[in-house]
Amino acid sequence: MTLKTRHWDRLGNGGLTFTELGFGTAPLGNLYRAITDAEADAILARAWEAGVRYYDTAPLYGLGLSETRLNRFLRDKPRDEYVLSTKVGRYLVPATEATRDGHGKWFEVPARNEVYDYSYDGVMRSLEASFERLGVDRIDVLFFHDIDVPNQGSRANVDAKVHQLLSSGYHAVEKMRKEGAIKAFGAGVNEWEVCQKLAENGDFDLFLLAGRYTLLEQEALTSFLPLCEARGIGIVTGGPYNSGILATGPKPGAYYNYEIAPQEVLDRVAAIERVCQSHDVRLVDAAFQFPLLHPATVSVIPGGQGTDEMEGNLQAARAEIPASLWSDLKSEGLMREDAPT
Repeated sequence: MTLKTRHWDRLGNGGLTFTELGFGTAPLGNLYRAITDAEADAILARAWEAGVRYYDTAPLYGLGLSETRLNRFLRDKPRDEYVLSTKVGRYLVPATEATRDGHGKWFEVPARNEVYDYSYDGVMRSLEASFERLGVDRIDVLFFHDIDVPNQGSRANVDAKVHQLLSSGYHAVEKMRKEGAIKAFGAGVNEWEVCQKLAENGDFDLFLLAGRYTLLEQEALTSFLPLCEARGIGIVTGGPYNSGILATGPKPGAYYNYEIAPQEVLDRVAAIERVCQSHDVRLVDAAFQFPLLHPATVSVIPGGQGTDEMEGNLQAARAEIPASLWSDLKSEGLMREDAPT
């Protein structure tokens, strides 16, 4: 069974065709544990063999390691057969192993530090380094990365970075899109409110929204997703399992938003899972398929460090969910009434 695709073309420039299952490559950057080059190659090879043709990366992921591993994998692939996105907003500078960023998060990675910079020059510097690490002649989508409180530390810092982006870095990506150097640009963020602010103040194409439109969370329906739908803005859904709990179920120690899930989240997931079980549907399958029900969604990109996780993602991408499951979730107050189903 081939993977389904979605074509996006809000600008009339031919657009891009995304596979509904995309590949988020943060785990290839040795996120939380180190994997070998051979293990990274194996999961990428399985994804390609299964038909995955959208790959998302970033300088942050493994402090450059993810982009470097993609270089080796993509080198013999026809460039017109896949969609590639990476991110700007921080660039990497050399450090020592003792002083590098990401200890405890990224393992066995290059010794580099991150520098946040959403200016015109910062965007160009970051992109030039990404081209070098990826070894490709073009990048399809550029996302401004991590303009949110968890990464910037405060709302005031976020506002300052948004101002720098809109007044400076925005002109770099707009120029590149106009010249055809990239097909599209947007932002990859953990907060839909920031995405909405950007959309209201610029001509953005796509947003990679992580964890904020899932079976557990649908507040983005209030204003942001209707805005995207009206403007033809595409949504790539990252973190469809909310850091794991929608894949593992509400077991002790399950993760939600990168931390141990609180009891109220465990209880809600348990209630959702009971409805799924009553329809003989895996929780993880429903979690993957749910964002795709929104017309703005172009792809869902769960992570995965091993071929077993890749197989699980493929099974979820191919799952057929009965409409009665969604209506039961709504009738039990476990899903917003206005969620498209």
